[in-house]
Amino acid sequence: MISLTSPVRTRAHDWPAGAKLAGLCLASAGLFFVTDPLAQAAILGAVLVLYALPGWLFLVSGLRKLRVLWPFVAVVLVWHLWTGSAAQGAVIVMRLVSAVALANLVTMTTRLSDMIAVVHRLTAPLRVLGLPSRALELAIALVIRMTPVMLAKGQLLAQSWAARSPRRTSWRIVLPFALVALDDADHVADALRARGGLTPLEER
Repeated sequence: MISLTSPVRTRAHDWPAGAKLAGLCLASAGLFFVTDPLAQAAILGAVLVLYALPGWLFLVSGLRKLRVLWPFVAVVLVWHLWTGSAAQGAVIVMRLVSAVALANLVTMTTRLSDMIAVVHRLTAPLRVLGLPSRALELAIALVIRMTPVMLAKGQLLAQSWAARSPRRTSWRIVLPFALVALDDADHVADALRARGGLTPLEER
């Protein structure tokens, strides 16, 4: 999941988060059973229709979040063209884009608090056994929340490099990116400590 909740209100915003996440799991698993390129293309077209139904703004916003996939798409396509298995590469690419697009669609139409509530219910057996689930719930929330933030900061670093050098962006931005990530982690840790850490509200 690479996006946050969309400001464009859709009918899907009112659907139960648990149902959407369950449907996402089933759809993602089902994609691996489809090996025909035409069938995968039809599925990808159906996903694009789902993005287009709420309107142009929702479509553009959703597709913009999928731009991070293009390097992976390029690598997969080049490799399969090199090995002479273009059809298989096309299936893999369409499967990848469809799965990530569906996940992105779920996060765009689901509040983070609702998804964490689902995780809280799913981890109830852990609490029955005396194992804390708060850390897992918080970790999932942080991954969903921080992934688009870090992607945006990585893009800013690449733009800064391009503004200062005629050469293409290289591995040299890895170190400053890592430092940015560590700095953000420190700030998040401080914020968590200021709010009581991982201790549930009912135990404070």
